[in-house]
Amino acid sequence: MRGGQDGESDKWLVALTVITGTIMSALDTSIVNVALPYMRGNLGASVEEITWVATGYMLSSVIIMPIVAMLSFRLGRKRFYMLSVLLFTASSFLCGVSWDLNSLVFFRIIQGIGGGALIPVSQAILRESFPPEEQGMAMGIYGFGVVLGPAIGPTIGGWLTDNYSWPWIFFINIPIGIINMMLVARFLHDPPYIKREKGKIDFLGLWLLVVGLGALQLMLEKGEQKDWFQSAFIVWLAVFSAAGMALFVWRELAAERPAVDLRVLKNLPFASGTMLGGILGIGLYGSLFLLPLFLQQLLGYPAFDSGLVLMPRSLAMAFMMPVAGRLYNRLGPRVLIGAGLVVTALSFWQLSTMSLDVGFLDLLVPQTLQGAGFGMIFVALSTAALASIKKAEMTAATGLYNVVRQVFGSVGIAITATELTRGENIFRADLVRDVTPYTANSSNFVRVMTGAMIRQGNDPATAGYKALGILNNELDRQASMLSYNHVFFLVTVIFVFCVPLVFFLKGGHGAEEGEIIID
Repeated sequence: MRGGQDGESDKWLVALTVITGTIMSALDTSIVNVALPYMRGNLGASVEEITWVATGYMLSSVIIMPIVAMLSFRLGRKRFYMLSVLLFTASSFLCGVSWDLNSLVFFRIIQGIGGGALIPVSQAILRESFPPEEQGMAMGIYGFGVVLGPAIGPTIGGWLTDNYSWPWIFFINIPIGIINMMLVARFLHDPPYIKREKGKIDFLGLWLLVVGLGALQLMLEKGEQKDWFQSAFIVWLAVFSAAGMALFVWRELAAERPAVDLRVLKNLPFASGTMLGGILGIGLYGSLFLLPLFLQQLLGYPAFDSGLVLMPRSLAMAFMMPVAGRLYNRLGPRVLIGAGLVVTALSFWQLSTMSLDVGFLDLLVPQTLQGAGFGMIFVALSTAALASIKKAEMTAATGLYNVVRQVFGSVGIAITATELTRGENIFRADLVRDVTPYTANSSNFVRVMTGAMIRQGNDPATAGYKALGILNNELDRQASMLSYNHVFFLVTVIFVFCVPLVFFLKGGHGAEEGEIIID
């Protein structure tokens, strides 16, 4: 069933419809980050308070993803998709006209509910709209939206914020959302197997999901800020998360009509592909977090310029995804994913050797390799993981696949942020041991800087004080650089250790519906 219609042109119209929603939703996971300092000043919020603008969206989008199948069967998938686009578009307008921080966070939560539903439902629709021999191409189109959105978000957000104002990062969604609703009304149709369901809803399962997954996501978002388990707040979140998720799994496996069908994880290729997708999320979101931070805070790039520097990765992904989609039927998932993991590991290793003298050309090769590697992994992995899933279970499977990738992405950000801060302290302590009045390099540096300050009109005492300040700043910068190198090397190791997981995927170039189930 191809979106309810037949014909070669119909599948491309369906693809255009759902990819529009996917890009719109994926873009908003990162476009807001560069505007947070401007929002903070405009709304009079503290650093901790303004982070809820990003946290609220991530929380609600992660919680909605696993239940998209239940809502699709309850409301009808077309109606549910249309409602999600409407919710996302209306809340985008309300975010732009927010009158204070509380209203902005509330509308961002609503926006996350709409946006979080669009991504897994779009993936399920694309899987059904293309024939088996074109599944790689379908996942290439899907991956184009999911991966490209967060990658270009900082660039677009920086440009809009610099040239207009921060509300425009939300207003830009309005015309796209209206166009998307028109496309949905015209080209999307419910497939025959989706019948409107009635009867009892598993409210206990839903409540446990909200508690467990919400506490986990909040812990990952706020852990670094609260010094992790030194904070009673984080400890309680960990307790609620562990208890909530354990009870949620028990409830869903015992319930006759569960809110989330976890039994789909008995499919071995899907389970291993989902785990690999989570690892991809760690690398993708971790690097999306690290590189802009490195460029802006350590090298002093403006937000828009740092976005431009990161464009080669986005362009490489955009180029590689359709290519990987075409190669999938010839090479199969193991070759593509294995090659992608090796290429991506190589790119992160190159980033782990950077210095403070790095320029655009130094970043070009590793970013291009990274984009190509991510493109190969994402397309082949999405295709292979879902290849043996029955159509009736597709929406449930895509919901689980995407929520794991999203949660692991938050894990990646949490790990990289923690390791970056810890590394800065460790490397600074190591560097300080070698900086004494009796060390030739440090004493020469202070003498040269003192002379330069005196020539600028400072008295000797003030000049010496400023020279020590310059030395201290340089120590901070060098320690930060070493810490970035350390974190990028850790990501390299993660991708290398993922290579053996490739062999758990089905080795052929496709899979029949419902194969490889663990009883």
